[in-house]
Amino acid sequence: MSESALNVQVGGSHYKDMPIQPIEYIHRNGLGFIAGNVVKYITRYEKKNGLEDLNKARHYIDLLIELEQNKTK
Repeated sequence: MSESALNVQVGGSHYKDMPIQPIEYIHRNGLGFIAGNVVKYITRYEKKNGLEDLNKARHYIDLLIELEQNKTK
């Protein structure tokens, strides 16, 4: 039997050592692409890219707000 993909990480270990990986949370809660990226960047910012990841998360939140606002127009 092959190793679980959740136990393999390409490009670091900032997710692999977490009790609940962002991909598991995103998948189990049925989050879409944009919300999933917010979870991903918020979860990893301290161990990977710091402020850059927080800015990415904010950008995705801004995108989601804009798209949601445009739904009502």
